[in-house]
Amino acid sequence: MRRAFCLFLTFISLGGTCWSSNPRISFEKYVEARWDLLTSEDRIYLGHDLTLTQDEKDFDKILMKYKDHEINEGFLAPGNFTGARHFFHVLDRINSSKVFQLIRKMPKGGVLHAHDTALLSTDCLMKFLEWENLFMCDKNDGSAINFWFAKAADAIKKPCEGSAWQKFDKSNIRRLREAFTLYTQSPDTKYTDIQVVWREFLNKFFAIEGLVGYVEVWKEYFMRTLIEFQEDGVQYLEFRGLLPPVYDLDGNFLSKIEIAEAYNKVLQEFLKANPSFIGAKFIYAPLRLVPAAEIANYRETFVKLKQKLPNFIAGFDLVGPEDTNFPLKTFVEELSKFPADTNFFFHAGETNWNGIDVDENLVDAILLGTKRIGHGYAIVKHPKLLAEVKKRGIAIEICPISNQVLKLVADHRNHPAAILFSDDYPVVVSSDDPSLWQATPLSHDFYVAFMGIASANANLRFLKKLALNSLRFSAMNDKEMKVALEKWAEKWHSFVREAIKEHKSQ
Repeated sequence: MRRAFCLFLTFISLGGTCWSSNPRISFEKYVEARWDLLTSEDRIYLGHDLTLTQDEKDFDKILMKYKDHEINEGFLAPGNFTGARHFFHVLDRINSSKVFQLIRKMPKGGVLHAHDTALLSTDCLMKFLEWENLFMCDKNDGSAINFWFAKAADAIKKPCEGSAWQKFDKSNIRRLREAFTLYTQSPDTKYTDIQVVWREFLNKFFAIEGLVGYVEVWKEYFMRTLIEFQEDGVQYLEFRGLLPPVYDLDGNFLSKIEIAEAYNKVLQEFLKANPSFIGAKFIYAPLRLVPAAEIANYRETFVKLKQKLPNFIAGFDLVGPEDTNFPLKTFVEELSKFPADTNFFFHAGETNWNGIDVDENLVDAILLGTKRIGHGYAIVKHPKLLAEVKKRGIAIEICPISNQVLKLVADHRNHPAAILFSDDYPVVVSSDDPSLWQATPLSHDFYVAFMGIASANANLRFLKKLALNSLRFSAMNDKEMKVALEKWAEKWHSFVREAIKEHKSQ
């Protein structure tokens, strides 16, 4: 529709003449060549290889009617376009968007890039503040708040810097919401640069880890997480974690094996009660801000985890801000000693820098055989690496909202993933730390990718391909993959039929 209109305008503006920038081409040839160039781009765009059923075509008309409306409104008033604004400023508007409401109900496959203590909504986290035996440590400088459950303050083995552990006063619950989220109405003035926002970002993790580290909360936290993800149309989860301290009321700590077993036990309970859910796997992802020799200890822990829970443990990564932490090349010698069948899923290229150690993490991740690249934001600056990820089928885990909140991109129309989408690179869209920016488990990131980053012409094929990619680039084996695709397809076709029926009745 838009392209036909543009061609019509071209005819009018040229007044029916045969003018062209190339005098050797007729106007008719120009129109034909222009159309060929535009449609040739469509033939390589993400989702080009999918053929929609008649039901899907009917639903696509509904979806694109709403998308066209939002795009056209945004074109007329660019300053109000949701894809161009900070997520915090337009969250309410996105929630009321008809495109978002359709995406919210859509079976979106899996989340392949997310961190364990930033998954559950802030509303649910706040409910843990009502549990008994909770203590709080509020640093004197107001820089951070920590929580801990214990029978008494002297049973808490974690130091309270600059203050002392105090029994939590439940009257303070409302003011403490900001301890768990980066959300603010003034993100640009509060988070002036990437180091400021990362400092605040890490403080939120410290607050959440102590709160959910109590073993009974830990289990409830993960169960609630699985429920929220399923409600958001997510059927599969691969999540990264440090396996932080998990403790009981007497101050005894679980081993890392016991923590992973607790995760897996909750997962099995959830799967038993929810057979349409595909499953979850864990990527052991400790901090990269360590001496190279510490990687040997990480390796020992990973091997034990994999031996104990071979189907639950998906692989290994290193986490932390790339700009200020050690580059991946620091650890190559030790990482090369991991078992040959280890799946690496390295964070790499989560930076705006070009030509220094930080973006060169992409080189090392690829050479180490990573199965996917976390973020890969800088990869479009490296054409040789782009060719390698396509050749090797290394999926890039795009996290649009995270990239904006953490100060990599201001306007999602300028996100480098637009280039990846345009030539059908292996990509998945994930949510990273949705709890910290008040986002849904996946729907908000799908919406931003669809409306803010992708072409205005990207349609249902694009969204369907993202969902399929999230399963096909997962760590599932062939047998698991077959079951997963069947479960997803059943949900997908049911969703499409119901959506058509619902809109016919309106």
